[in-house]
Amino acid sequence: MESMFAIIAKELGVKPGQVESAVTLLDEGNTVPFIARYRKEVTGELQDEQLRTIEERIKYLRNLEARRQEIINAIMEQEKMTDELMASLMKAVKLQELEDLYLPYRPKKRTRAMIARERGLEPLADMILNDTVTSGNPLDIAREYISEDVPTPEAAIQGASDI
Repeated sequence: MESMFAIIAKELGVKPGQVESAVTLLDEGNTVPFIARYRKEVTGELQDEQLRTIEERIKYLRNLEARRQEIINAIMEQEKMTDELMASLMKAVKLQELEDLYLPYRPKKRTRAMIARERGLEPLADMILNDTVTSGNPLDIAREYISEDVPTPEAAIQGASDI
């Protein structure tokens, strides 16, 4: 895989060594105007605009690489990594490409309604929704749904209303 310095150098039409020198100076806390005025000899006469572009691109590429590693680790934890997927992840040059590749593997958020369904409260929700509770107290009917996950009739009704 091409280095970040080589990628930026190719985009700007400069030498990778110039980019590497500029990034080193930026990482040391030097500002773009300072580098452009007082460190021209180190960067090979790079201009302000080029230095700003280097600053933006190195930040983007570092974020891209960090996200790539996060995604690879997440997919490996799920044990769903394939050689083809790994190759695609390594070829991605934009954050959006990485996110698009990761989308099928991203864990889904569990809503309160999903949790209530998992706890078996959907029939109670249907009864409440369809007004089929004609006789008796709703709390008495909700008592039938009490379990380890649903400790009280009120919790059962709350879960049903979440659905």
